[in-house]
Amino acid sequence: MAKRTPRTVTGMELIVRFHELPLLVGLVILWMMLWREASLLSLVSGIVVSIVMMRVFYLPPVALAGRFNPWYALRYLGYFLWNLSRASFEVAWLAVRPGPVPMTSIIAVRLRTSSDFILTVVGLTISLIPGSLVAEVDRFGSVLYLHVLNTPSQKSITKMRHDVSTIERLLILTLGSKEEVAGVRK
Repeated sequence: MAKRTPRTVTGMELIVRFHELPLLVGLVILWMMLWREASLLSLVSGIVVSIVMMRVFYLPPVALAGRFNPWYALRYLGYFLWNLSRASFEVAWLAVRPGPVPMTSIIAVRLRTSSDFILTVVGLTISLIPGSLVAEVDRFGSVLYLHVLNTPSQKSITKMRHDVSTIERLLILTLGSKEEVAGVRK
């Protein structure tokens, strides 16, 4: 068996690692947009500030499955846009209709995924659809706690849980690992 030699780290790698380059570029662009100036000074100062921020507020790397299914991405997008428009009309009607204030609920929805990335995208998708908002996330248990508008019956709560499960399923089929995809298709 061959011995592995320890890898040496160059000085530039200590400052910025290859997988951090997209974040660095995004932060520099944001910095230049905030200053409303595209100059050498704003570029250099943006690089310095971005590197300092990346080291002070370190985020662990996100593990991606490395696969993308365009068919399920289109289905996810269609499902999202349909629910976005439907819920917009429902919330608008609740705002102008006469009658009592609609009932709200906090519901827990357990997800099948253990991926932080998919958990985050499911939470963001749900929060973008009017009438629902992520109130809390149990990352280790893969549970989203949602504040949901207009839940007068158990049927409406069950429908919301089903909607979240459908979004998660479509995202797993779009971006999930082979193991998660196999688990969803059972």
